Amino acid sequence: VQLQASGGGLVQAGGSLRLSCTTSGRTANNYLMGWFRQPPAKERTFVAKISWNGNTKMYADSVKGRFTISRDRAKNAVYLQMNSLKPEDTAVYYCATGARPYVYNQDFTYWGQGTQVTVSS
Repeated sequence: VQLQASGGGLVQAGGSLRLSCTTSGRTANNYLMGWFRQPPAKERTFVAKISWNGNTKMYADSVKGRFTISRDRAKNAVYLQMNSLKPEDTAVYYCATGARPYVYNQDFTYWGQGTQVTVSS
């Protein structure tokens, strides 16, 4: 299973970006998908996750009301819409997925390579 994250870039504070994550090696449609981020010199932390059918979502408190996770089953893709970006959102963003289909409460097993998001003040 390989995940490819894209859509990162440089944006001014208050701006928006949309990250995309595509999966190869299997369909993403039956699996939990999530986004994590790792700021410079800090640990990787959870950002958001979405259930296999899109009905259940969870967000880190720091991004609630600003970020939206979604999935497009036809495109086998997951997105992270990021609005009202802040300099503290600067990080490498990773998408990830679980190993078990249809299960929401599980660890993330497969990880993408990450995409850099830089928010300038």
